[in-house]
This record gives sequence, C-alpha cells and structure tokens, in this order.
Amino acid sequence: ESYWTLAQTIVKGEPFQLGDTRVFRTPGYPAVLAATFWVAGSDDPPVMWARATGALLGTLSVAGVWGLGRMLFDNTTGTLAAGMAAVFPEAIAPSVFVLSEAPFCPLMVAHLFCWTAAWRSEGRRVAWLWAGLGGLAAGGATLMRPSWLLFTPLVIGAAVVFSSQRWRHVQIGGAMLLGLALAMSPWWVRNYQVTGHFVLTTLQVGASLYDGLNPNANGGSDMRFVEEFMHEQRDFDEAHPDELTGSFEERLDRRLGDASLAWARQHPGRVAELAGIKFFRIWNVWPNDSDLRSVWLRLVIAVGYVPLLVGGLWGAWRWGRRDGPFLLCILPAVYFTALHVVFVSSIRYRQPALLPMIVLAAGVVMQWHSRRSDDERSNIS
Repeated sequence: ESYWTLAQTIVKGEPFQLGDTRVFRTPGYPAVLAATFWVAGSDDPPVMWARATGALLGTLSVAGVWGLGRMLFDNTTGTLAAGMAAVFPEAIAPSVFVLSEAPFCPLMVAHLFCWTAAWRSEGRRVAWLWAGLGGLAAGGATLMRPSWLLFTPLVIGAAVVFSSQRWRHVQIGGAMLLGLALAMSPWWVRNYQVTGHFVLTTLQVGASLYDGLNPNANGGSDMRFVEEFMHEQRDFDEAHPDELTGSFEERLDRRLGDASLAWARQHPGRVAELAGIKFFRIWNVWPNDSDLRSVWLRLVIAVGYVPLLVGGLWGAWRWGRRDGPFLLCILPAVYFTALHVVFVSSIRYRQPALLPMIVLAAGVVMQWHSRRSDDERSNIS
C-alpha cells in the first residue's frame, strides 16, 4: 500500500511523502509503479497492471540469468539456467506480488553481470566502463531495495584484503563505487534538502532493526510497536522542546535504533538465539507462515528449492575457489543471510539470491551431463 500511495504522489506531482514521513521509502519502486499508472491512464488502476509490470520485470531477470550463465559457462548452460529461472516457483513469486523484489531482481543480476564482464575484460577502459555500468545498476537496485547498498563496498573491501590481485580490484571497485554514488546522488541531495542531514537510504533503519531485535522478537516481522514509540517520542518532544534536533521522523528513527541496540547489549544470549532462528527461517525448506503451509505448496517449493540449493552450493565450491566471478554468484546469499540474521527473516529475503545460484546449479547439471555422455561413449567404444 505504501508503494502504491507514493506512486500516486509521483503521478499527481505531489511531494514524495507518506503522511508526515518524507524518507519512508526509496523512490525506485514507486517510480516504476508511477510509470505503470501513466501507461494505464489512471492514478489508481487495477492491481493487475502492477502484476503485469512485475511479469515483464521477471522476464528481464530470466534474461539476466541467461546472460550471466552464458558469460560464466557457455550458451547451452545459459539457456538451461534461463529455463530453470523461468519455471522456478521462488523466482516467479517476486513477479506476482506488488513488492520491490520485482524491479530489484533484474537490476541485481545486471549488477553481477557487469561486475563479471569488468573482471573478464582485457582492456582497462573496457573494464572501467563495465564497472561503472555495474555501479549504476547497483545504485538502481538500492533505490528499489535499500538493503543492497552495502553489498558492493563489502565485497570490494574483502577482495582487496584477501585477493592477490588487489590493484585490479581497487580499479574496478573504484569505478563501480563511482557509478553507485552517481545513481544514488539525486536521492541523497533530495534527502538533505528535506531533512537537513545526509540520509543514505531511508529513515526506517531504526524501525527495521527494532523489528528484529526487541523483547518480543521471534524472527518474523511485527511492526505494531511503532505506534507506541511514536507516542513516546511525541511526549518527549512536548516535555523537552529545547532539546529537539532534526525532524520528528529522524528522532523516531534514532529512538527505535537506540532502544534496539540497548536491548541487544543487555541480552546477547537471546540475540544469538534469534540469529539461529532467523537463519533457519531464511533457508527453510518451506514457508514459515502457518497460512502458507498447505501440503501442495510445501511440495512445490521443496521440489524446486532443495536441488537448486545443493547444486548452487556445489557449484560455488567447485568453481568459486578458483575464479572470482563464480564466487559472485553465491555472495548475495551470504550477504542477505548476514543481513537477515540481524533484521527480520523469511524465505522472501532469499529469493533474489537464488537467481545467481541457479547459474551455478545449471553449470553443475551440464558438467554432470557432459561426464555421463563421455562415460557412455567410452562404454560404447
């Protein structure tokens, strides 16, 4: 609903805000929906228009998987990976719901594709060009889903520390970070204009952190606490008018974040326990929600997910140790896991990471098929 409402503000030319909050969502997905509204000729079209847009974006994700598979392996493997992505239930799901995963997934895969192309380019200028394009894709993906922001600097930092080709990683990483900053800069400038402070993504980090780390946390999301904190913040503001800094939205974000960190410091054992629960939730074989636990749904998800997970992990072990671009296909899974053992967790948050893992799984299948064909030919001979 929040994405829909913000899209309507764009279409109507109104300020980009939801109620009194001006930095509640990044503008990427609302802008995509606004374009859909424009095509539909209405500022409140039937939801099927958004689902149709999601289907088109999902098709772009399939195309990206094909391109990544073709670059890492060969055309046949790329085609197999695309076929797997086209029918894999957890890859279809983000295209159906009116959520930011729909535009995020193709941009994330495009980011990995450009990063791989940059690493495999022989000329320095070509590598910089691909890296810059990858940074733009990373920025676009972050504007769709803010949690992607730290992926690029963290991977570049790890590569510089642990790789023997540090200077090459510095060059490619620098161009990519420049592209990322370029894509994000309009949003950063706008946030500074409306808040007077530098805001990287949104002012919902505190709420998201408290959602994952609080006395009642169970690994899932339950945002009912926000209203209580809003009342507390208003009471504090009325009692201490001389101590106020920033907007109410900023102060609420800080209050939530501080409360979450204070609780976490006092209960390290429960934090560790929650991390284990969240890890299980994100990599569960079937949905955690009891409303989504029909036998058929469990079967459909498990039949697709388990072989893909095994194949993806095997492929990462098989090729990731030798060549960085192969490792890129598993790092989103590592990144999202690390992120969501802190914040809330569900199988929804693993779905984008499974797309590059499909490429590795397809490579494993083709290798197995090739060896089997060679064995059959040897037996005939």
